[in-house]
Amino acid sequence: MALMACRTKASRGLNSSLIGRTGFLRTGTSVNGFSGRILDDPCRRIGHFRCYSSFSAAVASNERRLGLGGLEVLGLKDYYEYRKSLYGEITHKALLVDAVGTLLVPSQPMAEIYRKIGEKYGVEYSETEILNRYRRAYSQPWGKSRLRYVNDGRPFWQYIVSSSTGCSDSQYFEELYHYYTTEEAWHLCDPDAERVFMSLRKAGVKLAVVSNFDTRLRPVLQALNCDDWFDAVAVSAEVEAEKPNPTIFLKACELLGVTPEEAVHVGDDRRNDIWGARDAGCDAWLWGSDVHSFKEVAQRIGVQV
Repeated sequence: MALMACRTKASRGLNSSLIGRTGFLRTGTSVNGFSGRILDDPCRRIGHFRCYSSFSAAVASNERRLGLGGLEVLGLKDYYEYRKSLYGEITHKALLVDAVGTLLVPSQPMAEIYRKIGEKYGVEYSETEILNRYRRAYSQPWGKSRLRYVNDGRPFWQYIVSSSTGCSDSQYFEELYHYYTTEEAWHLCDPDAERVFMSLRKAGVKLAVVSNFDTRLRPVLQALNCDDWFDAVAVSAEVEAEKPNPTIFLKACELLGVTPEEAVHVGDDRRNDIWGARDAGCDAWLWGSDVHSFKEVAQRIGVQV
């Protein structure tokens, strides 16, 4: 079915249109602006259906700019009609959602919290210094394990906190570490999230969180009273695979009982969320670019809220 769909006139038109309009789908290679790595043409890496699926996500960000006429040119309308022909009016059976940056965000800037809590432990760096040191530390390869977040993630976060603040006091670390399990530390990105997710579940769409996080994610979701919104949670520390590794997306689909082609992932990181999900065979929409609210996500799936 997928092979047949890729051979239709509509998909051929979409293919040629995208090759001319999107850098990362060009024949040959293109530069990943985030890490500087070179990626081959996804069409050669991930197969016919996944290539077609990625076409939709690749042009979705043009929807607002181009309007209906542009959608017809780029073939997005054809793609939605194709999915409807497979699955009915609801185009995806499952929605996968990134945690930090998409579902939830820190309530206060990290450097402010590191400084504020650290003052009584002798931390003297300014917030700017803490932020710069944090970025340097976080960008370094983590040599203790192939994964940053193993179980509760304490060794990694101890390294990050001491590198960022110059303070290795264990009491300081424990207070800071505990703070990020509380509802005070986080808030939901979209105030309508609960209403939208309930509508999706009522329509039969299964929901999962897919996140690079340590085992504190579940307590965080509980603290925000949103843990029961989801049918499954795939945490990198438990799955032992971090995005963009396709394994974590495949695990989420397995937990939900759907195939990757039946799922769409929404996240705010192009490399980890979009490319990772596509490599697993899922659709993927970039939060803040392709979609800006969960209501918009639901409408794209075919569920009215």
